[in-house]
Formats: sequence, structure tokens, C-alpha cells
Amino acid sequence: MNADASRVVIRQARAEDASRICAIYNHHVTDTTVTFDETPLEAREMARLIRAATLPWLVIEDAGVLAGYARASPWKTRAAYRHTVEGSVYVEPQFQRRGHGRRVYAALLAELRSRDVHVVLAGIALPNPASIALHESLGFVPSGVMREVGWKFGRWVDVGYWALRF
Repeated sequence: MNADASRVVIRQARAEDASRICAIYNHHVTDTTVTFDETPLEAREMARLIRAATLPWLVIEDAGVLAGYARASPWKTRAAYRHTVEGSVYVEPQFQRRGHGRRVYAALLAELRSRDVHVVLAGIALPNPASIALHESLGFVPSGVMREVGWKFGRWVDVGYWALRF
């Protein structure tokens, strides 16, 4: 189900969004394997991450409620990786299946295209058909699978990588 576009706003994340972003992210920390964090983040730490970011963090609001966010982060710190970033997107469960993830991620990718970015990588804990479909709909292509690299909820988790080259 698509949301009424007139109710949807995409904007830069601000430190004041940290509590709401934490609520969205921490659900994925405690209830899913889509992130390998095992301890919920506190709003103070999230605000610090937002303020320190050198790459974009975008939020999507639906009727004034922060429904999700997308962010880019450096892939690795060595100089040769400086044109490669990792993209992430998280949407509050009650706002999923409305196109918000695609909208905010597409906006993030548009912003990254205007920067000195050549490749956007996405690490996807497997299985995750919804995330795979989202990434492939935005032009990402499979780039490999790392087997059993994460341990969460008492089991090994594979991570697939998808890449989008500008």
C-alpha cells in the first residue's frame, strides 16, 4: 500500500531526531538479524553519530511522524576505499509496505550521486527477501555472500553484499 505522497516529507536527519531514530533502529537490534548490534543504542549516542556524520542521513516523515531513515557511512577507512560507501535503510514496522524505504533510499542515492561516490554497498543479513527486492529495484546487483560471519540469537547468519555503481 502506498502512502499519500502529500503526507510524506524527506529531509536531513537532525540530532533532535535521535530518540525516534533509536526507537526504529532498536527494534531491529532486539527483534531481527538485519543488524548485528546486540545492545540497543541510546539517543545520546545516536545524536553523536548524526552530528559526526560526513555522509548523508535522511529521514522520512509520514503525516509528521518520523517513519524511517536511510544513511550512508564509509565502507572502510583506508584511503583507496574513499569512493565507496555503505548504505542502510530502516523503517518502523507499522510504516513498512508503504514505499517509504524505497523513497528515502532513492533520495539518499540521489544525494550520493552528487558526491564523489563511485560504489554504494549494502550488506544484507540473509535470508531477507524484502531487502533484496528493495535493493535490486534500485539497481543494486549481487556481489557475493560471506557465510556464517554473524552470530545472533543463537545461530550463524550469512551476509550477502549488493553493489550499486554510479
